[in-house]
Formats: sequence, structure tokens, C-alpha cells
Amino acid sequence: MTHGHPHSPGHDAHHHPDHAADSGGQAEILDLDAEVLAAHTASITAWLPVEAPPREIVDLGCGTGAGTFALLARFPGAHVTAVDSSAEHLHRLREKATIEGVEDRVRTVRADLDAADWPDLGKPGLIWASASMHHMAEPDRTLRQVHDVLAPDGLFAVVELAGFPRFLPPNAPEERPGLEERCHAATDHLHAEHLPHRGADWGPMLAAAGFTVEGVRTVEVNIEGIRTEAIPRYALGTLQRIRGAAAGTLSPEDLAALDQLLDTDSPRSLLRRTDLAVRTERMVWAAARRRA
Repeated sequence: MTHGHPHSPGHDAHHHPDHAADSGGQAEILDLDAEVLAAHTASITAWLPVEAPPREIVDLGCGTGAGTFALLARFPGAHVTAVDSSAEHLHRLREKATIEGVEDRVRTVRADLDAADWPDLGKPGLIWASASMHHMAEPDRTLRQVHDVLAPDGLFAVVELAGFPRFLPPNAPEERPGLEERCHAATDHLHAEHLPHRGADWGPMLAAAGFTVEGVRTVEVNIEGIRTEAIPRYALGTLQRIRGAAAGTLSPEDLAALDQLLDTDSPRSLLRRTDLAVRTERMVWAAARRRA
């Protein structure tokens, strides 16, 4: 299990991809996710109802560092312990920290968060989990572990995506309108079976684990137009992952149209479209560990 973001059938990266599977393609998707959604991530960190700037932060399921770097920017006096099961993602995160000159503020820890025993993560004042909690095999146990690690009066931020982002207009592609929604319907069915907590309301589970929910926020993401070349590449990488999960249930006509979008040499390639957008939704829960 890992990041969190953009996850995809590989990682919810969107869903961000399965944190445990190491691949350059997955890491690239996580990096694109971080780049495209940077402003929205910054708005979430700015909203967090912290009582005082935390000195120690833990990023659970950090992926390649989208949350880590947003938190370092938001809290310039803090150190972040970035935790993930992927050695490749942690290596990439450390490289970025060095490039940005913040390597002395980042510690990486490789760990399986489904394990009964966690490594020593200190007593952080803030724990961040973006697109990672729904991957947990036993989320109730994980929430209790987070509660025990968090410092008294510390804050736990859970950020989850409402499924994969959408990129195409509803009437696209021209030969198979609605193709993207049919792809999502296929992958939603698979995720309902294998990731039952994706899309869950974490409020009651947080309360049951002993937290006090301080705030809940829905962040609408609607980035219109090709503002950056990252968006077509983000769409390409995400839909490549969705194809892997949905291929068995799509009609031959839909699969052929999808393959045209994914063929970078095709005139119908996503990389050549000028009508792409990024549409998704993030839910955020901020929960405190109150002193007895």
C-alpha cells in the first residue's frame, strides 16, 4: 500500500496505483498527480485546523511525496517522516527533497502499515494520510494505531478521492460518446469488490477509534483547459491503468476507441486533444486526539 494519489487500478491514484507495486509508471502518475493537483493540496493544508504549527509530521502512505512537500511548505518549521511500503517511491521522494534543499527536514521509513507492529514514528503533532486509508486491510485497527502514535491534541488528516478523475467531455470520443464513464463504471465495480472502503465516510470510524472530528471538507477539483502539458500526460497514464482493469468488461468497440486515445502515435491520442480537463472531488476529515 502506498500514497497516496492519483492513485488507479494500480493505485487509486487516483488514485492514485497500488502502493505495494513498484513501477516507474506508477511513480510517474503520482508525480503528475502532485503537479496537477498542487493548488488543491495546498488549499487543504492551509485549511487544517491545527492549534499550533506542528514540529513533527508523519505522512502515511506518502507515495512520491505530494503531501510531504505540501506539508513542508505549509509548516516551514516542521520535519516530516514519510512512510511508504515502496522503496522506489521513497527513493524518488528523497531525490526530490535533495533537489529542493529540504533533505534535512525529511526522514523516510519503509513500512507495511497493515502490519501489527509499526516502526517508531515518534509523537507527531500532525499525521497526514492521503489516498492511503482505503487501502488498509483493517482500517479500524489502523485508525487505533494512528490514535496511539499521535501526540495529545494532535491532528489526523484523512484525504480521500471520490474515484478516478475524469478528463474527457461527456460527448467524447466522437465515435464512442460516454466511453470514459463506462470505463469508470467497470473499475468502480472492481474496486467495490477489492477496496470496500474507497469512498467511505471516515467520520464514524474516526470517532469509534477515539478521535474528535474537528472538520470535514469537500474539495471540488475542476481544472479546465490545457494549462500545462502535465494534464494530457496525467490523463494518458490514468486511462492506461484503467484500461488494464476494465479491458475484460468493455465492448470491442469501446476497447478499440480507448486504444486510439492511448496510442501516442494516433491522431486521436489524448496527447493531441485540446479539450481535456481534470474533474474530481476530494474529501477531507480533520480529527484530533483530545487529552483525557
